[in-house]
Amino acid sequence: MVKAPVNTDVSQAGVASPPAHALERDALEHVWIHQTPWVELAERDGMRVFEKGEGIYLYDVRGRKYIDGISGLWVVNAGHGRQEIAEAMAEQARKLSYASASSYTTVPAVELAAKIAEKTPGDLSRVFFSSGGSEAVETAIKIAKQVQAMRGFSRRYKIIARRGSYHGMTHGAMSLTASRNENHFGPFMYGVSHVPHPNRYNSDFGVEGEQADIMAAKYVEQEIIAQGPETVAAVIAEPVSSAAGVHVPSKVYWKMLREICDRHGVLLIADEVINGWGRTGKYFAMEHYGVTPDIMTMAKGLSSGYAPIAATIVRPSVFEVFQNNKEAYLGHLLTFGGHPVAAAAAVKNIEIFEQEQLPERAAEMGDYLMARLEELRAHPTVGDVRGVGLLTGVELVKNKATRESFGRGHKFTDRITQLLDERGLITRVWAVAHIAPPLTVTKDEIDTMVTMLDEALTIAEGEFAGEITS
Repeated sequence: MVKAPVNTDVSQAGVASPPAHALERDALEHVWIHQTPWVELAERDGMRVFEKGEGIYLYDVRGRKYIDGISGLWVVNAGHGRQEIAEAMAEQARKLSYASASSYTTVPAVELAAKIAEKTPGDLSRVFFSSGGSEAVETAIKIAKQVQAMRGFSRRYKIIARRGSYHGMTHGAMSLTASRNENHFGPFMYGVSHVPHPNRYNSDFGVEGEQADIMAAKYVEQEIIAQGPETVAAVIAEPVSSAAGVHVPSKVYWKMLREICDRHGVLLIADEVINGWGRTGKYFAMEHYGVTPDIMTMAKGLSSGYAPIAATIVRPSVFEVFQNNKEAYLGHLLTFGGHPVAAAAAVKNIEIFEQEQLPERAAEMGDYLMARLEELRAHPTVGDVRGVGLLTGVELVKNKATRESFGRGHKFTDRITQLLDERGLITRVWAVAHIAPPLTVTKDEIDTMVTMLDEALTIAEGEFAGEITS
């Protein structure tokens, strides 16, 4: 079949480029969008195609301006349009674009590993590079299982995760993710079990506050005992949940998890793919809890989305089994792990974090954002407002008294998304409306986002008044 030529217009520089409608048509025809039904995309007034970004803003090919209210899924921490990162990548590509990570490494990968070891809490110090968060979690799983086996515990292969968790969509990571689709992809990795996550607002245990955290931690120990401690390799959890609804546990929860894992010889994995690199007001969320995990994953904010790179870092006590065995190596290999151009982007990104004190800025702007979001509690559908730093969420409920959630995919939350989109705010609204802009956000920009959400709630609540009870 002969494909029809695409009409083009000419830019000011004299370079032919396809007009907006052609790009949107080609996107709909050829790009497989992640996690959105094709029919939903086809029914829109044109497929949204972004062309450029600056600060907290995105611009599509039609020239429309949007606030990136979720940092491209908690990714673009340093903000859009950082020329210094682009220049660092170009310089590295001219110098050396690739070298295999199987037996060698490169200058930017070494510099990045040292910088990660410096910034991570406690004695975390040995870095394994990968390309994205799912790969970082896969790496953590394999490290935990192999280390337990090399320590002489060959039956320790089970992993305990939390209900409502999200850890990625490669097969092993999806096995840990609570919202997995077993009808399409099962059976999943054997030996995974899920426990309640800490939820101080609507706990599985019928209690509130810190007591809910304590019960959730105790449940982890009960599950270890039920599975048999001699069979459990690791427990994995986000320090602060994202997919589960931005629940911020108290310090006692993570201190208990550390004690429980130590008591039973289980490795503790902290998944900081979303939490890490300044998002919560510190470089890593585990710093809020004074606990060092055995293994930690990171991605997203590591390069602020300028290049695909991720990492899994471990303590010396985990890596020592490889140091003490001359023939031992991790049974794992990723072609683009520690890619020099991506590593150069991450190194420059961290320099920006240091120079502009972005974690501290996230803490300051986060306090302001939370104060503004608290004002939304006057709405009949706002059940709770919570978060830390610039990782925040507004829980939407049908009934404040019973705390009944609208849940994901309800027409009310879909309408909120539509109204926000019309106003130029991009975010994710499921049971929780997530507000997580780049760390460079200003107070005026926060005011604008909260006003947009306030307006959207007011309109939608009027339209769905019959389904809302106080």
